[in-house]
Amino acid sequence: MDAFSSSCVAFMFSKLLITTVLLLLCLVSISLGADSFSLLDLFHSQETGHVTQLLLDSRLPRTLAVLLSGVSLSVAGLIMQMLVRNRFAEPSTTGTMESAMLGMLIVVAVAPAASPFVKMAFACLVALAGSAVFILLLTRIPLRTTFLVPLIGLILGGIIHSISIFLAYRYGLVQSLYAWSIGDFSGVLRGRYELLWLGLALTAIAYLLANQYTVAGMGREFASNLGLNYGRLAFLGLLTVSAVSAVVMVTAGNIPFLGLIVPNIVHLVMGDNIKRTMPWVAMVGGSFALFSDVMGRLIIFPFEVPIGTVMGVLGSVILLALLHLRGHRLG
Repeated sequence: MDAFSSSCVAFMFSKLLITTVLLLLCLVSISLGADSFSLLDLFHSQETGHVTQLLLDSRLPRTLAVLLSGVSLSVAGLIMQMLVRNRFAEPSTTGTMESAMLGMLIVVAVAPAASPFVKMAFACLVALAGSAVFILLLTRIPLRTTFLVPLIGLILGGIIHSISIFLAYRYGLVQSLYAWSIGDFSGVLRGRYELLWLGLALTAIAYLLANQYTVAGMGREFASNLGLNYGRLAFLGLLTVSAVSAVVMVTAGNIPFLGLIVPNIVHLVMGDNIKRTMPWVAMVGGSFALFSDVMGRLIIFPFEVPIGTVMGVLGSVILLALLHLRGHRLG
């Protein structure tokens, strides 16, 4: 067997493996909970009503919410990394998530009865403004090291978060701010996660523009010389990242590290061609989100550890391992 055939076999095996893992995690997530549940009960007439209601109202919506969040946040992290040409950029290290949180806080303080769509739309606008400020700062500050980009984003995010804390104390919304700071899917039911399908739609649009994002990742001058409208593509990318951050924030809160480590893991294996890597980033991101959620539900079963906490621990360990294995090559 030649090298090409071997690589094709390895590719197909990897695709089959990640697909199998993803499906198994979906089944485990649907089956896991305080109330006893089995898919086999759907075929027992006396249990059909209760099991169907539990499946459609709670278990399936939660699993889909976690999966969609993992897919969209991972792809959003990939897009942000290509736009700023830095492997340490993602919504939670560029001030985007903090901006979305600030937008949510303003809406709740001014119009507490607003619909989830209104909250998402305003949070998206504020997140877009925060992302634009971050990009503007990068153009004004000499970037002498790779680590300066996330440092600027963390400083910007800290300033925005400080404003959010001030407003939260002013309007008595400290508990809401704390809840948004830690991602948690325990309250997700049917009718409270559907906005995440918008994130999936934006992910599909990003995939259609994948080749252009690959070119954009080589720099503004290079992209412009090839006839690419860099400004329009950058705006669409920031809009996608902001909208994804907003819908995840409205649904579950902040989920750290996901958009950072997943694109880096796939990048180390498959390179920088977004058209090729984006489906893998989506599948690995969904799998990692489901795995973290399942772990959080099993650690102190039948109680839960929020996915944001589990993701923070696992993500920091994985990031340190990546840095140890590859040194500064992630930049």
